[in-house]
Amino acid sequence: MLPRACPGCGGQLGRAAGLCADCRAALHARVEAHSPLRPQPTPHLVTLGAYRGVNRRVVRTLKFGEARDLAAVLGEALAQGVPAHWDVRAVVPVPLHPARQRQRGFNQAELLGRAVAAGLGVPCVPGLQRTRHTAQQARRHAAQREDLHGAFRARPDALPGGPVLLIDDVFTTGNTLLACQDTLKEAGVTELYAAVIAR
Repeated sequence: MLPRACPGCGGQLGRAAGLCADCRAALHARVEAHSPLRPQPTPHLVTLGAYRGVNRRVVRTLKFGEARDLAAVLGEALAQGVPAHWDVRAVVPVPLHPARQRQRGFNQAELLGRAVAAGLGVPCVPGLQRTRHTAQQARRHAAQREDLHGAFRARPDALPGGPVLLIDDVFTTGNTLLACQDTLKEAGVTELYAAVIAR
């Protein structure tokens, strides 16, 4: 019954879903060329900016505040930043381990992936499975994060041919996306890009 606060700025949300109009207007996707995902600089990563301020607050609200309506707003903004010449044919969200997903009740990367896929007019497919339960990366410092090599298995039957866009909420060390990228490449994906809310 009480007015909802915008998770981005703390102002009154009103009837808007997810974020207030000012915070929505401030969402600007950009393409980055430098990350551990590529040995040489080449545009491959879409983000909404650094993990601070509004971006940090919306990620935490989406993941831990169960504000699932944020995924549609953030996914739409990410989709607008994906270059058309990447010719993405499918979106693949980073999966949670089944036990973690049962505990949380949803996978924020999957919610984002569906929104990005809708914005791009392509399918969101379960191209990866998490095979190993790992400690929650978000609650660890970069030096404490686990090597996730071997923690994922590809589902080639779910992967269409052509370029794939990997989706996750935050890019920190890049370990998670690197492990997913390696797994998808081993399954035959030759062109792979990534998109995250914040880095």
